[in-house]
Amino acid sequence: MGIEVRESVVKGEDLTVVLTKINMVDLPLGATEDRVCGTIDIEKALTEGVKAFEPGLLAKANRGILYVDEVNLLDDHLVDVLLDSAASGWNTVEREGISISHPARFILIGSGNPEEGELRPQLLDRFGMHAQVGTVRDAELRVKIVEERARFDKNPKEFRKSYMAEQEKLQQQISSARSFLSSVQIDHDLKVKISKVCSELNVDGLRGDIVTNRAAKALAALKGREHVTAEDIATVIPNCLRHRLRKDPLESIDSGLLVSEKFYEVFS
Repeated sequence: MGIEVRESVVKGEDLTVVLTKINMVDLPLGATEDRVCGTIDIEKALTEGVKAFEPGLLAKANRGILYVDEVNLLDDHLVDVLLDSAASGWNTVEREGISISHPARFILIGSGNPEEGELRPQLLDRFGMHAQVGTVRDAELRVKIVEERARFDKNPKEFRKSYMAEQEKLQQQISSARSFLSSVQIDHDLKVKISKVCSELNVDGLRGDIVTNRAAKALAALKGREHVTAEDIATVIPNCLRHRLRKDPLESIDSGLLVSEKFYEVFS
């Protein structure tokens, strides 16, 4: 809750509740710090002579999704802002006589090409999961992708309509999993094994343990099960830990494979 809302709750006032769609906010590489954090509303200052706060992208992304394309090319000062908000869940703005704090809890999603530059370790650690996207090698599948692209270019509306049933089914599956998630259980024995994998891979901190537990429970909920299995953990653990391993410049094996090997060693 923001400060004003919390004060209203303490006073026992009735609050209006409105249902809205989850926001997906795009953070452009060229964004200024004022645009991201928020700043003084110049228009109100000039027309009404009052100091007012104009919320930025972090306020808009609260309880939603913040997407950063080419996240590894983001300016350092914006990375610092994101780190602060991601760690505390709040954004504090100090500007020309204005001091404001507001909630800024968001799911951070980033994409980028590692060949164009590495991501700062502090920010990389904030990402719960890390997926590697490669080029498809199967010739039949490549042809299928090319044909689908041509079909989209020819008639985008018809293309979207052809996938609408699948999209709605996936939406219902995710919605059901979210309501079901709190009842999913993970055995203590499996938790110990997850932590043993993290420990033997020399993963710093405990975020790897926490994220793997959460991701395994989320996958079980998505599949409609009340208990996490070793198979669920095997599916998510490479994505949860591969970016947390210490980089060895002489190592040629993919870090995801190292995680999988250690998982089967511990869980067997």
